[in-house]
Amino acid sequence: MAGQERVLEVDQTPIGKTPRSCPATYIGFWDTIRKLYAETLEARARGYGPGRFSFNTGAGRCPHCEGQGLRTIAMSFLPDVKLPCEVCHGARFNPETLAVSWRGRSIAEVLRMEVDQALDFFASMPAIAQPLQLLHDVGLGYLTLGQPSPTLSGGEAQRLKLVTELAKVRHDLGRRGQKAPHTLYVLDEPTVGLHMADVERLIRMLHRLVDGGHSVLVIEHDLDLIAEADWVLDLGPEGGQEGGRLVAQGTPEDLVRQGSHTGIALGPVLARGAAQRPPAA
Repeated sequence: MAGQERVLEVDQTPIGKTPRSCPATYIGFWDTIRKLYAETLEARARGYGPGRFSFNTGAGRCPHCEGQGLRTIAMSFLPDVKLPCEVCHGARFNPETLAVSWRGRSIAEVLRMEVDQALDFFASMPAIAQPLQLLHDVGLGYLTLGQPSPTLSGGEAQRLKLVTELAKVRHDLGRRGQKAPHTLYVLDEPTVGLHMADVERLIRMLHRLVDGGHSVLVIEHDLDLIAEADWVLDLGPEGGQEGGRLVAQGTPEDLVRQGSHTGIALGPVLARGAAQRPPAA
């Protein structure tokens, strides 16, 4: 892969181990939301800066749960139990901070919004709406902005990582004279556990990375994703000890002509895709 300036493995490991990490902080648009609240007339009159709207540090968070929104109860012989904070009731912030609102919503209410709700709420703010749109595009519109990272599945964490990279690609393309470093993205079976509709969203997302000038290497068994590849390395001829050898390579159409196990299975998938494409004008 000559010409690549960096290599990034996008796996399904958790994106954070504490409730303080959430989609809004991981992707990076939470800082923009905090600045937005700090610029309101009410916040300026009270002398609040962006730090006031951080649940990790500062005077704005709930002192009882220290901005986590949860209290952990240690159980001697059972897993710890997490309950909403009895002071802020899960809001993470103290009453003075919650008194500041933007478009009628407090900072805690924004954290509780699902991505699809927040997309409408912040439609006039491109720096926030664009990453939210990416989250929607990859099928994560149901997540809340403040959902604790430890509660995310491996597939959800992997797609969040991809959204973060896509947001960087869009940012770099939008800056005149700036070019994102060429990156090789390595993914290991990203379709595991995904619904067919989510696989389609994933495929579109991978195409965006390639359209941004990057390369994507995917280890995969899903035929719909394989059919979208520019080049396929087919390992076999069987599984386990009977596999591991390169039996065919080329475009998906090449594999069909070569008649490998993968090529035989790909035939109907490619035929279905050709039948669904509109006729040439």
